Amino acid sequence: MGKTTIAETVNNEAPVNRIASVDVYRGFVMLLMMAEVVSFESVAKALPDNRFWQILAFNQSHVPWTWLSLHDMIQPSFTFLVGVVLPYSVASRKKKGATFNSIIGHTLFRSLVLIFLGFFLRSLGSDHTVFTFEDTLTQIGLGYTFLVMLGFCSPKIQLGVLIFILVGYWLAFALYPLPGAGFDYASAGVPPNWEHNLHGFAAHWNKNTNLAWAADRWFLNLLPRSQPFLFNEGGYSTLSFIPTLGTMILGLLAGGVLKNSQTGKEKLKYFIIAGGSLIALGILLQLTNINPIVKRIWTPAWVVFSGGICFGFLALFYWLVDLKQIQKPFFFLTVIGVNSIAAYVMADGGLRRYISENLHTHLGQHYDQLFGIAYTTLVSGGLTLFFLWLILYWMYRRKIFIKI
Repeated sequence: MGKTTIAETVNNEAPVNRIASVDVYRGFVMLLMMAEVVSFESVAKALPDNRFWQILAFNQSHVPWTWLSLHDMIQPSFTFLVGVVLPYSVASRKKKGATFNSIIGHTLFRSLVLIFLGFFLRSLGSDHTVFTFEDTLTQIGLGYTFLVMLGFCSPKIQLGVLIFILVGYWLAFALYPLPGAGFDYASAGVPPNWEHNLHGFAAHWNKNTNLAWAADRWFLNLLPRSQPFLFNEGGYSTLSFIPTLGTMILGLLAGGVLKNSQTGKEKLKYFIIAGGSLIALGILLQLTNINPIVKRIWTPAWVVFSGGICFGFLALFYWLVDLKQIQKPFFFLTVIGVNSIAAYVMADGGLRRYISENLHTHLGQHYDQLFGIAYTTLVSGGLTLFFLWLILYWMYRRKIFIKI
């Protein structure tokens, strides 16, 4: 907070104006991302009859289309928390004399850095730049400047913009025509009888036959590519940054409550009621076929449903860490949370592979078979995760906080 750069900082003290529970929540989210290295899926495949590992594997992967797993909550949580901390960031910059124009200028710079960092991470291992806009950092970057502008508005205006985004985005998809009888589903990378295809009105939000897919067929082919863009294999899209802004606005509303002068119990009550109401509304939209809960294209129902879960997580950590002052057991997560950009790059970049390869070099090619072949990823991945955390701890002890 205050003036920052992509690789800021050896400060003389830890970042100011931080909320302990928010750092813990962010650390929890980034731990889920970093822990992909232990690959519960590999263990589950080796032990197909073990229900315990099957459950863990499911929650460390993304669902094919509707509903969610725990892993699907990484991106909305990270996005939600961007909004939560914004009121503190804006207040800090105002206190240091920053004007609206200077804040917006700095915001535009941050947005561009987030977008290009997303390009960089997606292009690792490629011989050319991969222009893709569905990455978490890129999606945040595309909407962040609008979010900061909303940070200067009243909660009523913020809520009004949120409703406008959700209703408008729902209407745009609903009005986009469904595939005709002769539609070539192979051109969209989806079998016509795919088991996850939705039917009836909800078919407007099917994989790679929706408005966002059509927009990317036009937009992404305007950019340099090794071959024409036909579809995203996962069904992800550029236009998701619009409802993603909705998730950030939910975080902004939560951050406004967190920063105001209400008592801790009143804030906790707000988070619980808001979370429960949003979850109920999201389920209602899904069950009535008005709008399905689909994370991959960030449907309005997903914004509402996942936003409710984010409020629930925030309530839990706020109650434990800030109200009950149970902080020492969460120190492991705090170390990750205060350096979330560094943790993100570690998880999504090549560092974890570098560490893993060197562990095999120095400990032996089969050291990870200590508990049997089925558990190799738990040993190698767990040790890699430990070294990644040690790097973040080293940064924490030396008060190095990488920010954008």
